[in-house]
Amino acid sequence: MGKSPFAPGTVGTLGGIVLYYLLVQSGSLVFYSVFTFLFIIISFFVSNKSIEILGEDDPGEIVIDEVCGFLVSMFMIPFGLTNVILGFFLFRFFDILKPFPVRKFEKLPKGYGVVMDDVAAGVYTNIVLHILNYFWV
Repeated sequence: MGKSPFAPGTVGTLGGIVLYYLLVQSGSLVFYSVFTFLFIIISFFVSNKSIEILGEDDPGEIVIDEVCGFLVSMFMIPFGLTNVILGFFLFRFFDILKPFPVRKFEKLPKGYGVVMDDVAAGVYTNIVLHILNYFWV
């Protein structure tokens, strides 16, 4: 996914949709929570190693951070096409715009910054989705 010639982060987020769907199918909020937490921790190590190998601060080939961000975006959001589409576009919006304090997380060292700015964008997305779901339904 990270080798996509066009918008690798967006393509990586699409991979997050597949993982989100599979996690929701488990039917367990505890499993979703623990998996997402451990996935974020593993992503730190993967991103750190990728930075070391590729010799860049935030290589486009790293898309595991987008998957983390999308999983956080969709935490406790009911599965449905509308929520998935909204979650996808809101997450990409916040990830690209990087409103305060998302950009601050990007300044963390190595893979921590690569992953945590996406997690922070996911938190913004999650809040907006919860508000929309509360008032929309």
